[in-house]
Amino acid sequence: MKTYRIRKDDKVMVIAGKDAGKIGKVLKILRKKDRVLVEKANVSKRHTKPNPYAQQPGGIVQKEMPIHISNVMVVCTVCDKPTRVGYRHVEVNGKQKKVRFCKKCNEVMG
Repeated sequence: MKTYRIRKDDKVMVIAGKDAGKIGKVLKILRKKDRVLVEKANVSKRHTKPNPYAQQPGGIVQKEMPIHISNVMVVCTVCDKPTRVGYRHVEVNGKQKKVRFCKKCNEVMG
């Protein structure tokens, strides 16, 4: 299984494409296609038919589409800037724990 430095619920900035510069939360990671769903980024309109069984009305629905994972960057929670992510081991209650840290401000990210 592939490992990424981006996780669900991370705050990320889109760095390439039509939505470059937008900041949003990661809603889902699609590991098989190396893509992520970012809140309010890469939004397209989908025409849907009504489905009476699922109580869904028809019409034009705006929906987030996947963005390649290389086109987003994690935004640090401390310095509030897009940054690369590093890993280090920190001792917590006598046990080693692997934590992510910001490469710009060197602070541990949540």
